[in-house]
Amino acid sequence: MSMLRDVPESWPVESRTDLHRDGWVVAFRTDQVRSPHDPDGDSFRRLVVEHPGAAVAVAIDDDDNVLCLRQYRHPAQMRFVEFPAGVCDVPGEDPLQVAIRELREEAEMAAERWTHLISVWASPGISAEQHHLYLAEGLSAASRGDFEMHHEEADLELVWVPYAELLDGVLAGRITDAPVALAVLTIAARRARGA
Repeated sequence: MSMLRDVPESWPVESRTDLHRDGWVVAFRTDQVRSPHDPDGDSFRRLVVEHPGAAVAVAIDDDDNVLCLRQYRHPAQMRFVEFPAGVCDVPGEDPLQVAIRELREEAEMAAERWTHLISVWASPGISAEQHHLYLAEGLSAASRGDFEMHHEEADLELVWVPYAELLDGVLAGRITDAPVALAVLTIAARRARGA
């Protein structure tokens, strides 16, 4: 059996320059990188979006309905079908705790059982952002507490969708948010393997 896998590796950075940095969790910089495998030793420039990562809660009820949000995303100029999700913006916080918090804050739900589905790099050619996807089951109503919805979150629409319909939407290209597609396909693969 092949043990093909991604492996950590770090190339030397000769210089680093901030292009944008403020009080928000995302920053933009340029690195001058040198390849240890280049015999000429030439360095090259890479743009890097700094992002602490995100956690996603895929909540499925006992009737196989999935809790979805419809949310506007300005960069794409689209209202996407999404799952409750949030940025891992507290240093050292377990992504599972972020998913638990986001399910409560965005959907006013809690779950008895949490299963890690998959963790992936969102776009490693430009960012070190990771997405951590969790299946939430045994759902019940929960208060969002003192959390207040602002901006796009204040316009969220919550909808319950049968899992089979969501899978059909992903396969047909009608539902295109990457974490949603990845989670839905991962669940399909797990179910096909009896997991």
